[in-house]
Amino acid sequence: MNRFLSRRKFLARASCTLGVTALGVPLLPLPSGGEGRGEGVLQTSASVPKKRAIKKAIMFPTLGLKGTLLEKFKALKRAGFEGVEPMSHMDQQDVLKALEESGLKAASVCCATHWNKPLSDPNPSVRETGLEGLKQALRDAKVYGANSILLVPGVARNGVSYDECFERSVAEIKKALPVTEETGVKIAIENVWNDFITKPEQAITFMDAINSPMVGWHFDIGNAVRFSPPETWIPVLGKRILKLHIKEFSNNKDKKFAVKFFEGDNNWPAIMKALDDVGYKGWGISEQPSDQTKDLETLTQFSKAMDKVFAS
Repeated sequence: MNRFLSRRKFLARASCTLGVTALGVPLLPLPSGGEGRGEGVLQTSASVPKKRAIKKAIMFPTLGLKGTLLEKFKALKRAGFEGVEPMSHMDQQDVLKALEESGLKAASVCCATHWNKPLSDPNPSVRETGLEGLKQALRDAKVYGANSILLVPGVARNGVSYDECFERSVAEIKKALPVTEETGVKIAIENVWNDFITKPEQAITFMDAINSPMVGWHFDIGNAVRFSPPETWIPVLGKRILKLHIKEFSNNKDKKFAVKFFEGDNNWPAIMKALDDVGYKGWGISEQPSDQTKDLETLTQFSKAMDKVFAS
């Protein structure tokens, strides 16, 4: 075979290559002996994993790995995580040191008092304690450099009606708004199994009642599956989604959250497409059971599984 291309073939190939690279689509090398026969392999978007602007983190209490706070944070970094979601009311200096020495970022802070001292409680003193816990979470987040905190707004059970939960929690959250302005940290409401807000439209109504740009949504993908497909929530919540909890869920009552990624009922391609459509760019924080992250090896495999979720 002639080792040299004719001028016509050279120009044709150069034109094709320029056209492809201008579109940002790379050409894989031609196989040996394939010169001039159109045997170059075009690497299309279908063969390249999607790269999304979602940063990978984990909710700290769900980490099964043993060790000191610093050892756990360093293990997260080695496993490929960029961030962590600590609880509020932890020792600030310990958390700061672990963040600085590990290189992790605080993706969010989870309020530690919202279940035991709910803002919907009939007892005003309990609500007051819950409000102080919310304020502390905001201040912790400011110290750690997180721009939002996760809040369960209330619990509509044990004699508390939906409407009572709504009214009380809205009133208490409004009392915390001056602290959001002071700290620059937003409140992100999470959808959980609290018999409250089981539809995305209810979430919008709740946020509208608070009526503040400092309040948004911490969308828990796994928690939504029980009620309706998560991908139907995302277009409704839209730009109000501040953070994500990445969690698999099975409708099998004997499994529920005790499944690994891609072994439950989450339609990850549909979920990720919905997030693309609303332009979500931010943290994806895992909240899977701790037995999936019990040592560095399982933690690393878990990290890689999250990468596959994000590339779905």
